[in-house]
Amino acid sequence: MRLGVCYYPEHWPEAMWKDDAARMKALGIDRVRIAEFAWSRIEPSPGEFDWGWLDRAIETLAAEGLNVVMCTPTATPPKWLVDRHPDILPVGADGRVRTFGSRRHYDFSSPAYFEASKAICEAVASRYGKHPAVAYWQTDNEYGCHQTVVSYSAAALTRFREWLKARYGSIDALNRAWGTVFWSMEYRSFDEIDAPIGTVTEAHPSHRLDYRRFASDEVKRYNRMQVEIIRKHSPDRPIAHNFMQLFTEFDHYKVADDLDIASWDSYPLGALEEQWYEPEIKARYLRTGHPDFASFNHDLYRGMSKLPFWVMEQQPGPVNWAKWNPAPLPGMVRLWSWEAFAHGAGCVSYFRWRQAPFAQEQMHAGLNTPDNRLDIGGSEARRVAEEIRAVSEANADADGEVRTPVALVFDYEAKWLFEVQPQGADFHYPRFAVEYYSALRALGFDVDIVPTHAPLDHYKLIVVPPLPVVSDALAQRLASTRAHVVLGPRTGSKTADLQIPANLPPGPLASLMPARVWRVESMRPNVTASVNFSGSVPPGHARHWRDLLDVDLKREGHEAMQIRAAFGDGHPAYVKHGTVHYLASLFDEASTQALFARIAHEAGLAPTHLGDAVRVSRRGALTWVFNYGPSTHQLGAEIPGDAFVLGSHRIEPQGVAAFRTEMR
Repeated sequence: MRLGVCYYPEHWPEAMWKDDAARMKALGIDRVRIAEFAWSRIEPSPGEFDWGWLDRAIETLAAEGLNVVMCTPTATPPKWLVDRHPDILPVGADGRVRTFGSRRHYDFSSPAYFEASKAICEAVASRYGKHPAVAYWQTDNEYGCHQTVVSYSAAALTRFREWLKARYGSIDALNRAWGTVFWSMEYRSFDEIDAPIGTVTEAHPSHRLDYRRFASDEVKRYNRMQVEIIRKHSPDRPIAHNFMQLFTEFDHYKVADDLDIASWDSYPLGALEEQWYEPEIKARYLRTGHPDFASFNHDLYRGMSKLPFWVMEQQPGPVNWAKWNPAPLPGMVRLWSWEAFAHGAGCVSYFRWRQAPFAQEQMHAGLNTPDNRLDIGGSEARRVAEEIRAVSEANADADGEVRTPVALVFDYEAKWLFEVQPQGADFHYPRFAVEYYSALRALGFDVDIVPTHAPLDHYKLIVVPPLPVVSDALAQRLASTRAHVVLGPRTGSKTADLQIPANLPPGPLASLMPARVWRVESMRPNVTASVNFSGSVPPGHARHWRDLLDVDLKREGHEAMQIRAAFGDGHPAYVKHGTVHYLASLFDEASTQALFARIAHEAGLAPTHLGDAVRVSRRGALTWVFNYGPSTHQLGAEIPGDAFVLGSHRIEPQGVAAFRTEMR
């Protein structure tokens, strides 16, 4: 468990660097990220490099024993490069070029930019690849931020046609897969295919989905180029990329395959404001963030990281980019930091060392104020550093693994497909995935978030939010597991080519769930359907969507189907077959939580109802408790007092406690 900070020596007079480095070390900082936006200072003119300032900055940090996270500076191509190669600029769906003047103004498919990126990465990696102070690397910065994954440039179209040819082999195969006979859209060659924009009405859904897949693969190709260059010049030094919070425009699993560390940038208050949460939820968690949002990201990136994941940017105070930007309550920067470690983080790095007094981010807080005085977040970071030492000394296994019997399957393509063909304007895949996750966390479970290709053998409960495309391989793994499996609505509803399965949904899962979805309907936000559950689950209501199920209650040679809930009109709302549970709708929060508790009991697990403010995590030999609420939380007397390595039985609002589990 280490602390880091993001630092921009190019923003400050060189006379300040030595004092900054000394104060970082004194504060408990171990790792310092630099240079991700410094291309114009590294190469101020084409082919003319100024390494002196960066050499001195690294030496200044190294003199204090700080480890440098060196970045490739490709997120901000300089003006001279744009002027030389204007075709590197991305093109929006409106056909307009997205111009120079901010950041991320490049097209992943641009050949000119690909070559320019190779050149600057070679230059930086060859100069600092074996520098003793450069212990880690970061590629680029926040791939896709500001909706820059998908571009509709001429270069992107050329590469898209090549991608299609590689995927389908022949134009006849593509025509069959897409069903282009509809509306007389058949193609004679791949060169006839354009980008799926500017059409009179809806462009072909399979065409749109493939364009999203292609754009995602372009991110992977671009990142792999950088990784290969860094590995050549800087072997054995871990490489990270800083992904963003619940950003779903490219397949992060595929990009992370080439990395050592999946890191992410955590801004809980900005996320709360910008995401789907209702106004009353935003008001309730205004200064704390939702108790399950950061955790969802921790567990997502933990699952795709080979080494312990990092939080590369941790919010230290108010941010500048949301519609409204409140300050965290005192104690929240500390809580967020420990929560990351409790979910398996290897490093929490704060953004940034000092608040900038100029440019776009001047309203974004840092650990220090613009006049160089320690801010509240800086004081809390110092406390976390002191506590890390104390916790590590008190418990050698505080840095152990996160182990959980519960998995949640998360899939990026599912989000793209539901955007292409939502059928209901508010069918929001990431929201539903987080709601399922939140129900599990409120029941006291640690959760692994896994891709569709992950091994599933050691779990007792596997929860699958709406997953339209189910491969035969996944269907087989779900069939062979002994776990209880929960399937959300619309699971198995499409083929990989975005067609309805020949046997109707749930498609490949029909052998697990002898049911047939013969009709669907979406519901307006002000419309719900009543649901009556059997057993201990009280009546509730369905939202957003309904699958209308035709179930086989007398299937010979198989365990009988159970209808465990019905809508008010009598249609099945929740059915069970063996250890497989199919939910035909998205239920209200209370019903979802009660339903998951019932299924967890059947799976041999012991849920604990924590409410909406307290969360528990387990790492190594320690159990962590976090209080997001406005009231004190009291732990039970069954926990011995000498088991605590942090805090006590009484956890104040925004407080943290950790105790040795094996002493219970």
